[in-house]
Amino acid sequence: MTPDTGALVLFSGGQDSATCLAWALDRFETVETVGFDYGQRHRVELECRGDFRARVAELDPEWSDRLGPDHMLDLSVLGQVSETALTREAEIALRDDGLPNTFVPGRNLLFFTLAAALASRRQLRHLVGGMCETDYSGYPDCRDDTLKSLQVTLNLGMGSRAVVHTPLMWLDKAQTWALADRLGGQPLVELIRTGTHTCYRGEHEILHDWGYGCGGCPACELRSKGWEAFASAADR
Repeated sequence: MTPDTGALVLFSGGQDSATCLAWALDRFETVETVGFDYGQRHRVELECRGDFRARVAELDPEWSDRLGPDHMLDLSVLGQVSETALTREAEIALRDDGLPNTFVPGRNLLFFTLAAALASRRQLRHLVGGMCETDYSGYPDCRDDTLKSLQVTLNLGMGSRAVVHTPLMWLDKAQTWALADRLGGQPLVELIRTGTHTCYRGEHEILHDWGYGCGGCPACELRSKGWEAFASAADR
């Protein structure tokens, strides 16, 4: 294996990162995953990761051959330096600056920095994340400019030639569902629908048409609206 053939996917267990995992499996010879335990309120997403990895590998023999090890990093420090609705029991609301209080400052910056260090050790050149600034909650660390700048910083600071990929950056949630359909057809769409978790409140008991969740938090609203648009387009 050469560094150009391998990728490390930031895999949370949610819809976006699951779609990115399939996207990477479709493109790179070796794909590893990394997850982050930062004491998130919706930590049920971490419980989805292992089962999803096993089941997505069953969809395509080539994907099974390409899927490498999973890594889990302890980032409980994020809960120590921030007070957000994702790291403590609090009602989801807008902050004074207009951002939702689900925003965890520095989260994606830290995720990619640690992922880059891990990828360097594993000789994986490509870093893949599910960030998007089309259908999103306004988080500044999900923006394209932020991640392009971060790629430059990581390579300067680590003496590397890593490439940060964000395949969902300019897609809305309906287009994200459509991408999953193109990559793996109905089996992948159904696996993402039932085998991932996005709900900020961590509700994972009721299965809606679009997946599990409370149905009322910003993450559920984006996912459900995207599913409705995707399903409507498919029926035409």
